[in-house]
Amino acid sequence: MRDRDIAAWRLHSQWLTEPGDDARAVVGHLLGVQAENQRQSEWAVAARTRSPRPDAVEGLLTDGTVVRTHVLRSTWHYALADDIGWLLDLSGARVRGIITGMLARQGFDDATLRLVADIVAGSLDERPDQTRQELRDALAAVGLDIDGMAAAQILAVVELDELICSGRPRDGEHTYALFSDRVPKPRRLDREEALAEIVVRYVTGHGPATARDLAYWATLGLRDVDRGLAAASERLSSFEHDNTIFWHLADSEPPPSAGQPRGHLLLSLDEMHNGFQHSRYVIDEAGLVPRATRYPAVGMAVVDGQFVAVHTRTVTPRSVRFDLIGWRPLEVDEVAALREAAERVGDYLGLPATLTVA
Repeated sequence: MRDRDIAAWRLHSQWLTEPGDDARAVVGHLLGVQAENQRQSEWAVAARTRSPRPDAVEGLLTDGTVVRTHVLRSTWHYALADDIGWLLDLSGARVRGIITGMLARQGFDDATLRLVADIVAGSLDERPDQTRQELRDALAAVGLDIDGMAAAQILAVVELDELICSGRPRDGEHTYALFSDRVPKPRRLDREEALAEIVVRYVTGHGPATARDLAYWATLGLRDVDRGLAAASERLSSFEHDNTIFWHLADSEPPPSAGQPRGHLLLSLDEMHNGFQHSRYVIDEAGLVPRATRYPAVGMAVVDGQFVAVHTRTVTPRSVRFDLIGWRPLEVDEVAALREAAERVGDYLGLPATLTVA
């Protein structure tokens, strides 16, 4: 087993080479989709869908099938409403501690957070689906003038306390609503059941992966991950690579090749990259990519599961253009595969697409 073999297997398990039926199926399959940047995360879902539609995720947010809220890590994620309750039970306290620690260094104590939560919940009870600025205005009206970054962090804490979550988008903008209105009957699991569930669901949508990958992805301690692996052991198999144990579903096998399509233009927050930390760079078997968490570009160009270039994406009313800078000279067939990937994005956006290679 080589790094590129694991990466090819992940293309398959992440539905990049075996797309799902629709956006709801993709979100459920991946369990959580990082959604810090809404436009990027919409493409992350669409890239894994047989017939992608630009309005698909917004429709799911509108009808409440999917929520966009802080869970798993200290940023927004999409998750099915059916999963969000037990996911918050499992990861919420640790993520909350990270964010409240940052707020404490800015002078926000527990009393202030409780006051903000009461005001925000009261405002949303009277009028749901408010933007962050509208909630800041409600706070300012009672003398709490909180800047944008701090307001975002405080609202994240209120989300993690299951008081609020995403409301119905308004003209493409994120809004907030009461959690109890959007998720009236959250599904709950006891902790042992939840640990087994998250192991199986993560491995299903991301595997093969390591225990440390899951610990990062879900902000869990390694002891909890080991408990989940033990509880789900009958449904899992593993192999050793590079002195590390990789886990996958018991009935899953490595695909014979990286699959089709060969090329993918993925944005920087995509689960193919941010869904891992410990074994992230199986997508760079050659070791050409600087080992940084962020890149000076919008996203990554992948061919046969390998990160071959960074790209910027420029969208205008008339076209979408991709400008690539390769980590190495690209082969003719690799460029052709990435041109096909650009055309898929263009079809999704309803725009002609071009691709240039520096």
